[in-house]
Parts: sequence; C-alpha cells; structure tokens
Amino acid sequence: MATPAVEQQNSTNHANPMKDNKAAINSNDQGWKAKLNIPEKDMRIRTTDVTNTKGNEFEDFCLKRELLMGIFEKGWEKPSPIQEASIPIALTGRDVLARAKNGTGKTGAYAIPILERCDPNKDEVQAMIIVPTRELALQTSQICIEICKHIGCKVMVTTGGTNLKDDIMRLYDPVHCIIATPGRILDLMNKNLVKISKCGILVLDEADKLLSQDFKGMLDNIISFLPNDRQILLYSATFPCSVEEFMRRHLNNPYEINLMDELTLKGVTQYYAFVQERQKVHCLNTLFSKLQINQSIIFCNSTQRVELLAKKITELGYSCYYIHAKMNQQHRNRVFHDFRQGLCRNLVCSDLFTRGIDIQAVNVVINFDFPKHAETYLHRIGRSGRYGHLGVAINLITYDDRFSLHKIEQELGADIKPIPKQIDPALYVSQWHMEKDGDEENQSAGK
Repeated sequence: MATPAVEQQNSTNHANPMKDNKAAINSNDQGWKAKLNIPEKDMRIRTTDVTNTKGNEFEDFCLKRELLMGIFEKGWEKPSPIQEASIPIALTGRDVLARAKNGTGKTGAYAIPILERCDPNKDEVQAMIIVPTRELALQTSQICIEICKHIGCKVMVTTGGTNLKDDIMRLYDPVHCIIATPGRILDLMNKNLVKISKCGILVLDEADKLLSQDFKGMLDNIISFLPNDRQILLYSATFPCSVEEFMRRHLNNPYEINLMDELTLKGVTQYYAFVQERQKVHCLNTLFSKLQINQSIIFCNSTQRVELLAKKITELGYSCYYIHAKMNQQHRNRVFHDFRQGLCRNLVCSDLFTRGIDIQAVNVVINFDFPKHAETYLHRIGRSGRYGHLGVAINLITYDDRFSLHKIEQELGADIKPIPKQIDPALYVSQWHMEKDGDEENQSAGK
C-alpha cells in the first residue's frame, strides 16, 4: 500500500499530464539544440535596422526542425524585421512585394520559406531564385545549401560564363531549388534541358536590376514557362516604375512590405573629401594610413580605372585584389571567394559588386569615383554596415562631382558630411566597442 505522501504525489502527476508533456518537450528541445554546431556568438553592436523587431523567434514560424537546425548552425539567432514580416506570409503561398534596405536579411526572408515548402521526396524543381549577377548567385546558393543541409533538398546554381555541359550533367540528378542568372536559366529552358512545369515558387532578388534594360523581357519569358498557380516573391531596396508595371502584370494580390522609412543604413556614417583628380591616389594613401580598416571595397566608374587603381595601390605597398565584369568567370570566382575568406584587405571593383554582395568584414567603402545616380550610390555604400553593424563610406569628390553629390543627398535624404581630420573609430570599428565593453566590465569587477 502506498504511503499518503506517495498517494498525494501520484494524484498530482495524474492531474497535470499536460504539464509533464510540456516539460518533456522542452527537455527534448534543449536536447536537439545542445547537439548543434553553432558558431561563436557575434558580439558586435547592431543598429535598429535589424534589431527593431516584434520579438519573434525562428521557432515561432512552425518550421521543420531540420530547417531550424540549419538556420541556427548558420549563426542566425533571431529573425530581422524583413524576415519577421516576410516569412509567415510567404509560407502561406501568397505573392509578396517586399522593400527593405540592403544588408538587413533579405536572403533569409525568402530562402527560409521556400526551403520549408520544398519536398525533398519529389524529384522536380520546386523553387527558383533569379538574381542579376553571378557573384550574388554563388553567394545565395551557398546560403541555401548551408541552411537546408539537414533537410535533404538539393540546390543548384547556374550562371553565364560557366560550361553548359556541367549544368546538363547536374540536371540528371535531383534538383529541388535553382539559383540562376536570367540569361543562363532562359537558355536551359529554351533548350528544354530543365523542366520547371512544377516549379511553384519564383523569387526575384534585386528586382529593380532584373527589370532594368539590361535584362529586358527575360523575366516575362521565364514566367511563361511556370505554372499558372505559381507564387512570386519580389525583393528590392529601390522600386522604379518597371517594378510596378511588372507587379500589375504578374503578381496576384501581393502582400506589400515596406521597411524603407529611410534609405541608407543607420550604421553607415558618410563623408566626402573635396580633391582634384590628380590628388585622389595620394588621398587614398592617406586614408589607408589613418583608418582602421578590417576590409575595404573601393569603387571606380570603369573597368579600365579599376585595373589602373589596383596597380597603384599595390605599388603603394597595400594588399589589393580587383574584380570587374570583363574578367574571366573563373578568375572572378577566385577573387570573390578569396576576398570573402579574408585573404586580402582591399578590393577595387566596378558596379558589378554593388548588388547584394554580403561580406560581413567590410567596414570601409570608398567611392574613388563618385557615381552619377542615387540608386548606384545607395547600393555601393550598402556593402558596408552589413546586418546592422557599423561602417563608414568615404566619397572622393572633384569639382565636376559637386552637383551629383548635392542631387544624391537630396534624393536619398542622406547626411554626407565633410571628412574630419580624425574619424572616430567608434563609428566604424566594432572591435573598439567590444574592447571598451570589456574594459568597463573589468573596471566594475575591480570595484
């Protein structure tokens, strides 16, 4: 016979089965999370561009556990505002028209819902992501591969400048999600080498560029191959008239998201320096000697000037790569990969590199040649201050650039200040904040 104390305990257990069940689930949750290979926590400060959320967690979106495992192992801790607004809507199958700043997590905003909806047991292409540049295609495919590694979805990237035969061989194996540039995927479709009649999701990343004259009519052709009940997710930082026209033609009652109360990233401080053309290299040399550069990207307005400047920088004794659209694709891939890995501190490039390229270590962007258009300027300086981190943009302005500077300031509502003699490291050096926080902790511990 049970003692009164045991009887009381038994009755309590039977009275609260839900409580026990919940405790067991929580225990299991802790178990699977504890086994994940999560990278070291990013302790750098972040701006409200990515922290101003409603407080949702990735688990709140009812995602497959295997997908959550990939998300956490990628180092993504909590959804950013664009992810929080976009993921639950995209999961319902509704068309989305989203406008958000560069570097605030747009790739995750569309990659997570489309990979959640892909069925690895079906041997068919179920989702397609179209991007304007080869480098962005490689970067996006790498992110998708990493976050879906526990699901079993097969991701393929296909771009111009690579061997078509390799793509054909790859398509003999199952492919569930394709990331492509417009010309190459259209070529594969027209040759009947890729079947997308069951492809229910189309993502257009950097949509304003895809709908520009550079890709005239290509997206209309691509969409003609898709089923009528497809879902279209359209993401961009800037929305010209071409995007609105496309939306009216192809999107069905899209859910609109606009997180662009201001255009430039809060973490990027912008300066200008008035110089003569012949003083630019000397000015750049001075900046290199004074700034605490983690990695920098330096923009020129032509491929010829990219190569000339890279040669000058190397002659000055600084490590430097360069990249532009006229280079061999294998060479471009190598430069892109090595710069991302941190093998070189400085990269000189043309506007090829302004679209979506995400290199977290870049904290300085220099416009050696000032752009003519606000849109180009916005995308260039957005290479710094990625995901709410800090960065600085410095513009070398000649007498001929003065009107462009004023026009871009007006159009973007940007505050581009004269460059001071000394730039405060607190504005662009994350390590400065981390060391300062560490010193303060040590001081308080000493007390």
